[in-house]
Amino acid sequence: MSTSEDILANSTNEASLARSRARSAEIDAAIDTDPSRFRMLTGDRPTGRLHLGHYFGTLHNRVILQDRGVDTWVLVADYQVITDRDGVGPIRERVLGLVADYLAVGLDPERTTIFNHSAIPALNQLMLPFLSLVTESELHRNPTVKAELEATDGRAMSGLMLTYPVHQAADILFCKANIVPVGQDQLPHLEQSRLIAQRFDKRYGRVDPEHPVFPRPDALLSEVPLLLGTDGAKMSKSRGNTIELAMTADETAKILRKAKTDADRVITFDPVNRPEVSNLLMMASMATGEAPEAIAERIGDGGGGVLKATVTEALNDMLAPIRARRAELVANEDYLLSVLAAGNEKATAQAEATLNEVRQAMQMVY
Repeated sequence: MSTSEDILANSTNEASLARSRARSAEIDAAIDTDPSRFRMLTGDRPTGRLHLGHYFGTLHNRVILQDRGVDTWVLVADYQVITDRDGVGPIRERVLGLVADYLAVGLDPERTTIFNHSAIPALNQLMLPFLSLVTESELHRNPTVKAELEATDGRAMSGLMLTYPVHQAADILFCKANIVPVGQDQLPHLEQSRLIAQRFDKRYGRVDPEHPVFPRPDALLSEVPLLLGTDGAKMSKSRGNTIELAMTADETAKILRKAKTDADRVITFDPVNRPEVSNLLMMASMATGEAPEAIAERIGDGGGGVLKATVTEALNDMLAPIRARRAELVANEDYLLSVLAAGNEKATAQAEATLNEVRQAMQMVY
């Protein structure tokens, strides 16, 4: 039974989400008017190959924002790999794989800054003043930290895991990003960044009286439907239920042949009662732009076999040019390294300029 506190919390969360959605829509409209007002920060941890969920969930949208004229910054978060892992794994291969994925889907290094954590010392130095602006209890309340603590069954987490939200704030604030594409589950992370920016301004003041050192970043909320894995569960590399961007057409077909459907031969789009079938229809829809209902009607009583063949053809057709471009990029490691080096040089210059402002505001320039 819900308590009055639960009801109040839910009401507050719903009101906050409504405000975030309204602000996101306002920003989206403003981008069309003057994209030069906006700098976007987003990124990925190099823990494995990117897959279809990444493409539809974030990668495609990054390219759209880049092409709309937004100053786009993409972080390869290599330091964040060790927040919840004992080692880094084949980190070099994965970092270069991410860069190849970014370029293959359409990110342009002339318009998008691609960089990695470990190459930007001044970014990471911001962690020290930022940690002075948050409390231990606030860190423990962060949803990612709470989930990690629950998953480890009380086993002590690393200090880096506990301070993960602060590291994310440093990622966003060092480059003066004012928009961050997120899903609604990531809003608490962005709110932590906003609080740190606000508290820094309140505690230390401003170098320029007209402008805070850090802008308050806003969420650009994603409205992309959540895709499940081919087994009907959450997409996960460890479950083997993903379609990776780097896979061949034959590998894609093999995975989709094993995809979970149901016993009804008549194919319909019914996410509530037929989640697995509807998920496959949504994959085909997002690959082709055709409505899932129309695809279902065309398949009719063809059953799961025709559905899987339809999805396979749609995905392989969409991914073919991406995969061809990716193969060219992976074969030219020197070029991938040059893209990363150029991005790191730009990010380093920005991070050092921001750190200098921070030191001035803190009166630590001697």
